[in-house]
Amino acid sequence: MLRVAIFTSEAMPFAKTGGLGDVASALPKALKQGGEVDAALFLPLYEQTDRALLRERLFDNLEVEWAGGRQHVGVWLSEAIGAPAFLIDAPRYFQRNSIYGFRDDHERFAFFCRAALAALKRLGPPPDVVHVNDWPGGFAAAEIHARRVFDPYFAATRTLFSIHNLAYQGGFDPRDLEWLGFAWGEVHNAFLMDGAASSLKAGLMLSDALSTVSRRYAYEMQTPGQGYGLDWVLRMRSERLIGVTNGVDYDVWNPATDPHLAANFSADDLSGKRACKLALLRRFHLPEEPDRPLIAIISRLVAQKGYDLIRDAAGAILETGAFFVALGAGAQVYEDFLQRWRDIAPHRIGIYKGYAGEPLAHQIEAGADMFLMPSLYEPCGLNQMYSMRYGTVPIVRATGGLDDTVENFDRTRGSGNGFKFGEYSARGMLGSIYEALLCYAEPEVWRRVQLNGMREDNSWQAAARKYVELYRAVLRL
Repeated sequence: MLRVAIFTSEAMPFAKTGGLGDVASALPKALKQGGEVDAALFLPLYEQTDRALLRERLFDNLEVEWAGGRQHVGVWLSEAIGAPAFLIDAPRYFQRNSIYGFRDDHERFAFFCRAALAALKRLGPPPDVVHVNDWPGGFAAAEIHARRVFDPYFAATRTLFSIHNLAYQGGFDPRDLEWLGFAWGEVHNAFLMDGAASSLKAGLMLSDALSTVSRRYAYEMQTPGQGYGLDWVLRMRSERLIGVTNGVDYDVWNPATDPHLAANFSADDLSGKRACKLALLRRFHLPEEPDRPLIAIISRLVAQKGYDLIRDAAGAILETGAFFVALGAGAQVYEDFLQRWRDIAPHRIGIYKGYAGEPLAHQIEAGADMFLMPSLYEPCGLNQMYSMRYGTVPIVRATGGLDDTVENFDRTRGSGNGFKFGEYSARGMLGSIYEALLCYAEPEVWRRVQLNGMREDNSWQAAARKYVELYRAVLRL
């Protein structure tokens, strides 16, 4: 059986800011269920982590070589995700009020990687593969690359580096490389980028294999437009790069069993979806008019998510007669836009600024008719897959994982699970919204689109099988 250690900076239900948190908890669970991989998760123990999720404290005094001296940390075991999760208890670095956003983030996650590697050595035989995620994991990839020369424990261990969003690069002052322990030759140079140091670049350069979260994004990130200055590295290593689309945890995202909903429903009986829509309208203080179409969006309020297009098309969206519900927080300019929009049409626009937790996100997915994702770029995206599972039809821009997972509905053949547009413009987005609304006006046509999406297999079981193949391929390198 393959032994795989997965390093992540966040994972549900311990701590989460975005899609990585969903992926990092669902993948080891699916791998364990598949029976071919002994998977374990490693992440920091944060201030916001619910201590009730922890089963036992395995080590009280794990020694970690650090900055010319030694630090001591604790290690906790949790089985809350259906696979072993080991949480590094280092209060100096992780007892803070958020996961990211500190000047010493590079130091914090370099220490986490060093501590996780030390924990591995205490826990037993070396893993076949260490699977690291995004820029925080770049430190571990660099360290394993270097340790193979002098540490027999890691001599045969291979590394897989998964990129969830290339825009976040883990930049810091290159003078810190020396005391962090990355001051030698090839490893030192792998961090250097335009006068700074980047842990993401180091991971891309020094990992044995690279993956990203959709086939389309694997291509897009090799272009100057979406490479963020690293497209040349990805082209250079393109033979070691593969796209594997994320999955959905159907134990969590299942309208037939979801405890957060006003009523449960399934592809065999959609009647409960109407009750969910009425409950959502009440939640957002909108008129209880369930036959009026309801468009929803859940995202960070940033330009990447297409909010400039929504702002440009706000008047035209109102003219369609649809309700519009938005959940998220982010840039003040978009928060102000949503507030003004709601003030103009309080009986048609519902907004929740902030993060209300998982229940409201589930309720929006279940109660909406259409889910809008007009992203400038989207490495994978999860909400379009959640939406399909809940009979909520996605309207997306054809980029990254959105392009891979959403197929335009074809009236003639009755195929397709959503609507997508290519040109990044308000005009292009509105064209797909209009097309969706025309189909919504024909109940039998609309039901076909819904059922096509609900019957898609976007499960983590399917994605995990692809990762098992990838792990085996990495070991042959």
